[in-house]
Amino acid sequence: MMITRKHLSRRMLLRGAGAAMALPALEAMTPAMPAKAQAAPLRMAYVYVPNGIIMEQWTPAEAGAQFAMTRVLEPMAAHRERMLLLTGLAHNNGRALQDGAGDHARASASFLTGVHPRKTAGADIQNGISVDQVAAQFVGDRTRFASLEFGLEHGRQAGNCDSGYSCAYTNSLAWRGPATPMPPEVNPKLMFERLFGTADPGETPAVRARRQQYRTSILDFVREDASALQASVGANDKRKLDEYLTGVREIEKRIALAARQQEGLPKPDMDRPFGIPTDFDEHAKLMFDLMTVAMRTDSTRILTMMVGREGSNMTYRQAGVNEAHHQLSHHQKDAEKIEKLTKINVYHMGLLAAWVDQLAKTPDGDGTLLDHTMVVYGSGLSDGNRHLHHDLPTLLVGGRGMKMRLGRHVVYEKETPMTNLWLSMLDRMGVQPELLGDSTGRLEHLTDL
Repeated sequence: MMITRKHLSRRMLLRGAGAAMALPALEAMTPAMPAKAQAAPLRMAYVYVPNGIIMEQWTPAEAGAQFAMTRVLEPMAAHRERMLLLTGLAHNNGRALQDGAGDHARASASFLTGVHPRKTAGADIQNGISVDQVAAQFVGDRTRFASLEFGLEHGRQAGNCDSGYSCAYTNSLAWRGPATPMPPEVNPKLMFERLFGTADPGETPAVRARRQQYRTSILDFVREDASALQASVGANDKRKLDEYLTGVREIEKRIALAARQQEGLPKPDMDRPFGIPTDFDEHAKLMFDLMTVAMRTDSTRILTMMVGREGSNMTYRQAGVNEAHHQLSHHQKDAEKIEKLTKINVYHMGLLAAWVDQLAKTPDGDGTLLDHTMVVYGSGLSDGNRHLHHDLPTLLVGGRGMKMRLGRHVVYEKETPMTNLWLSMLDRMGVQPELLGDSTGRLEHLTDL
């Protein structure tokens, strides 16, 4: 059969002065002859919440497909059939193991590595490679970025942040190597420029400000390329391009608004990254939107998101809670504090639900982004009051690309290593290491009863 239209490269970029803009998957990026759309690549994302969860409001009493949606899970009710709730998984290397205090640092450091971090507040940090970076080493050369690390709370990378443990442990999920943490980017403006611009990362804030004063939009730079492309593709691709470019412009407007809102505000005790919205809801939405854009344009297939750094003392007035998160987590069974923590847990789950809604509505190849994505949501602690590292709250969300039987609550034998789940996910990415951290094998019962 003959190919009847031009075939565009999946890595095609719209280019202009100081800009390089990736594109979503288009029909023109596959040959015209196939009878069905090309399957999209599989992606993986990890969303981490700190300080544990009120497990009585998280864990359903029932196992199997008939589990009840608990109070904390309820925001995800619309995606119940896409959920795989896993109980019984643990991180033994998050425990003290004769190292004394420091459970928060160990919780985040071991979450994706399964390794017990060296207790040090100096430069001699030692951890392990994280599951996301194992995958990135395998699929990273197929995208512009091997991985992208997002966050919603600024944190230091040096000094003592938890009982003699370096801040690198509390503020990073991703580890490229035992001594190489990959801290998250919390500034949506900088992440946007990383995705779409070619600005010099070493330029001074003053130079960057002058450049931004004259730069109205990334779309202004790539307008010529965009117009030429729209003229050469079919009706469906024209519609996809228009929706995508409109979405990018909307993100730009929201980033610019956040910058304007900061003007004239009193300076905090520490420098705050320029461009972060003053409203946390808007900050979170912007960062999750950028994660969607990164996936939609196949800029990366591996993402992590730290909703808060471990030990976080953020306040969540949006959830009706004025007290600091970490302080509340040491509730000492106080019913009022437990209720406030539950409200924070529900609020965090709502952030995930809004993002999953977006993934489920975004076309991708022969389905949606959610169809081709494995999303893990969880924490390195279960009970934050007692700093427990077993029965960790673990939720997988995704679609048929996961090749797992979804819509279930699966209860495992206590102390089953979390890293067994990570190996099973790597298998689905086409990566098959023998071990990861303290793994003992692949996780069973993901595809059967």
